[in-house]
Amino acid sequence: MPPGDATVPETPSTTSHRSVLQRQLWIMLLALLSGFALSQAFRTITAILAQGLQQDFGISASSLGAFAGLFGLSFGIAQLLMGIGMDLYGLRRTVLCAFPFATLGAMVSAAAPSYGWLMLGQLMIGVGCSPAFLACTIFIARHFPAERFAFFSGLSMGVGGLGLLFTGSPLAWVVEAGGWRSGFWLLSIMCALSWVLIFCKVHEPALPSTKAGTPETWGSAFMRMAELLTLPHTWGMLVLGMSCYAAFLSLRGLWIGPLMMDRHGLSLVHSGHVAFVMSLISLFTPAIFGRLDPGTLARRQWLANFSLCMAALFVMLGLWHSTIGNIAIVIAMAMLSGYGLLQYADVRASYPDHMTGRALSLFTMSMFLGVALMQWFTGVVAAWAAQHGWESYTAVALTIAIWLMIASTAYRWLPASPLLLRSKV
Repeated sequence: MPPGDATVPETPSTTSHRSVLQRQLWIMLLALLSGFALSQAFRTITAILAQGLQQDFGISASSLGAFAGLFGLSFGIAQLLMGIGMDLYGLRRTVLCAFPFATLGAMVSAAAPSYGWLMLGQLMIGVGCSPAFLACTIFIARHFPAERFAFFSGLSMGVGGLGLLFTGSPLAWVVEAGGWRSGFWLLSIMCALSWVLIFCKVHEPALPSTKAGTPETWGSAFMRMAELLTLPHTWGMLVLGMSCYAAFLSLRGLWIGPLMMDRHGLSLVHSGHVAFVMSLISLFTPAIFGRLDPGTLARRQWLANFSLCMAALFVMLGLWHSTIGNIAIVIAMAMLSGYGLLQYADVRASYPDHMTGRALSLFTMSMFLGVALMQWFTGVVAAWAAQHGWESYTAVALTIAIWLMIASTAYRWLPASPLLLRSKV
């Protein structure tokens, strides 16, 4: 703030205007979060639908992993286009143009006569949902205080996590009553309602820093995105970004239902209860970790150490077959899962302001490519283990644990951003 501004008194009219603007920003953010919540529901729906899909289409564990992973793959690849689209056309236009694909994809999935049509629907859903959380993150970065980015991002992840709750007990009841197709039909209706809400409520304020000049092209935007890959510190964040969220989502979004039903003999609804409790806990942990954010100097150490803690929990899940013990472990994982929010703060602090949007877009893309890769690969591992007489879920859990340990080690040894090294906080 310039020195002269400090002498300008705060008037009731300016206070009132600021209050109205803040209220409008929160309404817009909540509207965007409705799309993110549905994205969360779609990315975790397989855990509840797995049994029905296998019965109707006779698909293997590897095909089930490919189905779950296709959402993350299409979502992650589309992130690059969505991030550039938001820079060129704005958040509102990008989300409104993309999100109808999620509605249509859910309808295609609900009516799918074969596994191929099911995969087409999943591909469309991934593309449609791809701008959902990125739009929320960039909106927060643009319009909320930078020093509270971690807290507001964590709060947003918690609100968006309501979609995870839906794919626990509520979806299990819907599927048990009406079959797996009813879940997709219901989500298609909810997507349409979310689109209307975003259309009516989201009108992003102009940025104070907006400058007139030569309009950016898609080519220049791609070049600016590629510039990030020339920075050494980008690679450590991408490696960890492809691992932390992928580990939790592979369990919650794909394996938790089959594990509870096959290993412990729980019903679909009781397995849904376990998923619901995991999701309920994960609503609050991002905001808690955002509040506990230790600052730039200690944050990297926290991220590496918590990744190893999560790896240790996956080892325990793989080797310990007690029903109560496994439920306790997945609850502990849900409590720890919020640490991944600190990665967004790490990215936000690692780049200058003019690169923040691109960096967040690239990081989010890496997260979901990691989800796709891990879900597909663990499906292959599960099928291989079954063929060789091993328990599939032990092999899956140990694979994820090894993945996390390698990612944590790489993150420690790859260079950090010079901006972090100069920080005093």
